[in-house]
Amino acid sequence: MDTFLKFLYEFLSQFFNGLKTILLGIFNGFKSMLSFNQYIKIINRYKGNFGMPQWLLVGLAVFILIVLLGLIALLIFFLIRKYIRFRKTIVEQEDLLEEVATLNNEVAKLIKEKETILAMKVSKLGLKPDESDVEENGGSNEPVDTNTEIRFPKLNEVDEQYKDYKVANYGNTFELPEFVETFRNFAASKLRLYYSTDMIRLFVSALASTKLVILQGISGTGKTSLAYAWGKFLKHDSCIASVQPSWRDRTELFGYFNEFTKKFNETDVLKEIYIAGYTDDIYTVILDEMNISRVEYYFAEMLSILEMPNTDEWIVEMVPSGWPKDPIHLIGGKLKIAPNVWYIGTINNDDSTYMVTDKVYDRAMPIDINDKGKLFDPIDTPAQDINFSYLSSKFKEAIANHPIHEENKKKIEEMDDYVIKHFRIAFGNRIVSHMNKFVPVYVACGGDEVDGIDYFIAKKILRKFEQLNLAYLKDELDDFVKYLNETFGENKMHECIEYLLRLKKNS
Repeated sequence: MDTFLKFLYEFLSQFFNGLKTILLGIFNGFKSMLSFNQYIKIINRYKGNFGMPQWLLVGLAVFILIVLLGLIALLIFFLIRKYIRFRKTIVEQEDLLEEVATLNNEVAKLIKEKETILAMKVSKLGLKPDESDVEENGGSNEPVDTNTEIRFPKLNEVDEQYKDYKVANYGNTFELPEFVETFRNFAASKLRLYYSTDMIRLFVSALASTKLVILQGISGTGKTSLAYAWGKFLKHDSCIASVQPSWRDRTELFGYFNEFTKKFNETDVLKEIYIAGYTDDIYTVILDEMNISRVEYYFAEMLSILEMPNTDEWIVEMVPSGWPKDPIHLIGGKLKIAPNVWYIGTINNDDSTYMVTDKVYDRAMPIDINDKGKLFDPIDTPAQDINFSYLSSKFKEAIANHPIHEENKKKIEEMDDYVIKHFRIAFGNRIVSHMNKFVPVYVACGGDEVDGIDYFIAKKILRKFEQLNLAYLKDELDDFVKYLNETFGENKMHECIEYLLRLKKNS
């Protein structure tokens, strides 16, 4: 054991002697550098042999030495300062982490306090917050019986109201041109709302092409009034949903399930859609000032559903599962969206609103209303009873009987190639499908095919030009105007040309 201890002493001494030598060397080095007495002795030893030139050089050497010492001192100072700052940053980060941890603990306490307060509020309603649900019957602590509880009171009232309802057949026989004039005369004679025949023709054609119609333009030209008149004309007042800036998801349209009360907060829109499911009548939901919030936030699910070709797949989940006392048409917590409902949005393009995205425009049909209708002497016309199935059949008949002529289809395809080549913009199959519905119905309503194509292209396709840097494309816009005149006929595409010239002027 003594031998090992002697070995260990010598072994470790070798290391520590080396470390001692390094530290002493550094210390002696600084001591030697800063030994000013030695510098003076060296100067005294040689000063008797120096002349004036040598003393100048001695002064220069002393100056250089002082500069070097100063630089070394600055280097040491900055290294120490950097270390102190680094250390301070580490300490501050540790303090911040501790503060974050403290705040998290405080948040947890606040959440616990909030839950306690909510539990107290719930207890006042006769609810037990720790159970799945309880009855609201004077403070009873019994859990809710899902076999008897009603959580959709408004929709259950609709079931009760329509329990003996039989779908009415109104025996409609009108043709689309007559339908357009009937609606126009009703709006003017009963509501003092004046619209041109072409405006009503465009509106009806838009209804045929998609379930979402957007009425846009300057304030005061009758956008909301047109949608309102449409509901009055069909004897079912339009359900007006005034969009708010706070709308962020679909609950603003349909409502939401309250986990505490176990009741579904039903909206008027949900009730309107549910009533429509009982009938063959036509219903309208107005999304007033729809772009005051982002449309794709609160209407995204509906945009996807309404694009499905099979209406049997138009299903929205209201609640995760069904209860026995749920409304009749709410199967397994899911509601089928009635196909006899149209959604009409109104848009004011100003600084207080959001820009409507391509996702929305591609799925909707925009109609511009920028002019007040001219007064005319209308025929006194009452509201009409109209079957959705009949109007839908007239739309299908128009699409079958008035398809876009092959000559015009070819021109549209050539125009598509031109736009892709010169502007790098293309339109998809969805827009083509809408056009193949819009234009035939527009013709069946008494319009000209090229006029219908012109309006559709201007509102659905050329609108995409707003995304381009038009300041560098003015010559291309002029060439495109010439192309349209040469292809479709001089000023036949007047909507497109006016739109392009307006873009050029504003760029």
